[in-house]
Amino acid sequence: MNKADLVDAVSAKTGLDKHQASNAVEAVLSTVSDALSQGTSVSLVGFGVFSVSERAARVGRNPRTGESIEIPPARAPKFKAGKGLKDAVN
Repeated sequence: MNKADLVDAVSAKTGLDKHQASNAVEAVLSTVSDALSQGTSVSLVGFGVFSVSERAARVGRNPRTGESIEIPPARAPKFKAGKGLKDAVN
């Protein structure tokens, strides 16, 4: 399922037209993205938790040359599925 399919499904389930459903989906995604960029987590009870994971700096190797390179610290988004979502999938 891609974003257009998600908009179609939201439109069908809520009775909103596609433009309104697209705005709603976009608003949810941008709100989650904004919260994660500020370093806060987003918890949707029964669905899951979106959070930010901190990765420390480390030394890696270039596979082509074998040369050591410094990999800088980074922040990465993370998702942990909730019980309701796990039960729905299984």
